[in-house]
Amino acid sequence: MNQVVLKAGKDKRVRAGHLWIYQGEIGIIGIGVKPGEVVEVLDNRNRFLGLGYYNYSSQIAVRLLTTIRERVDEDFFRRRLQGAIRYRERVKPGASCCRLVYGEGDLLPGLVVDKFEDYLVVQFLTMGMEVHRDLILELLVELCRPKGIIERSDLSVRHLEDLPERSGCVYGENPGPLLIRDNQLQFRVDLLEGQKTGYFLDQSANRAALAPYVKGRKTLDCFCHVGSFAVHAAAYGASSVLGVDISEDAVRLAAENAELNGLQERCSFKTANAFDFLRDQSSLRERYDLIVLDPPAFTKSKQALEGAVRGYKEINLRALKLLPPGGILVTCSCSHHLHPDLFWEIIAAAAADAKRRIRLLERRTQGLDHPILVGVPETEYLKCFIFEVIQ
Repeated sequence: MNQVVLKAGKDKRVRAGHLWIYQGEIGIIGIGVKPGEVVEVLDNRNRFLGLGYYNYSSQIAVRLLTTIRERVDEDFFRRRLQGAIRYRERVKPGASCCRLVYGEGDLLPGLVVDKFEDYLVVQFLTMGMEVHRDLILELLVELCRPKGIIERSDLSVRHLEDLPERSGCVYGENPGPLLIRDNQLQFRVDLLEGQKTGYFLDQSANRAALAPYVKGRKTLDCFCHVGSFAVHAAAYGASSVLGVDISEDAVRLAAENAELNGLQERCSFKTANAFDFLRDQSSLRERYDLIVLDPPAFTKSKQALEGAVRGYKEINLRALKLLPPGGILVTCSCSHHLHPDLFWEIIAAAAADAKRRIRLLERRTQGLDHPILVGVPETEYLKCFIFEVIQ
């Protein structure tokens, strides 16, 4: 097996539990290492650190798979997939939809598998997983017995690994628009054409967390997408819900999802830029009792963080101005590069500028089916705070 030897002092992060090794941390690379090939990783004193796959095209040169000497073969991947499946059976018993494999969080960096009823959606995001693609698909069929597997490896991140984007039905049948259940509510999703893998499973527990707060409240759901928060709010007793999204297709699906659950009389949806809508509502001195802010990631790189900070502050400031004392703000960020402490500072600054005093009710993150691996902070990306306006 080829070897990768790290420079002096560059093993500390790996020893602390991280799975990534950057190109600049490598001192010696074995001759003829192929993209995606599994290599031994050694420190500068030739002490074994683990096995991982290498790709010279990526800034993340090696992603560790294991810290013990073992064969990375069919049995290895079967054990890892079985472990991921058993974990979901413990933390989400009986769930018909969940994230079945969460990359680094399941020690399978570069692989994502979502379960939607009897179907799977897979993403191969790195060269190391791409070279094992056929084997992993075979194992997923063996272990899960799905009616179909849809591949959604159509993300730009694959270009960083020198891989083309790809999508399509790779096993069984494509269900087309599929009816799924989330917290006992129904939603229609498109696994092949919808955003990401079709539906944002990471917010499932946070949507359920609305239940104690929303009854009898006039609710606004900004960046509503297909209406998942909005429909949950109505189901949990909101007096009325208005969902806003810039996408006409998303708003149409949101209205359909409200109707699917018999909640169309309390739900309405509007196609609009959420920034402009919040600003206009503030000018009109509108009031809402509960507001949900669940925007898409405002930044996918550290370089764009400054602009993202301005965006997060603006929407939180505008929302807080629309909430009276006793009002509830549910505010989220899925931007990994926005640290939770910085998100907290942004909200505090927005509250000060809006002249609102707020108190924290809940500090939440992604669901347990998106496990956070200690030592790999990148596995924790979703931030969800629930605040009450007290004056």
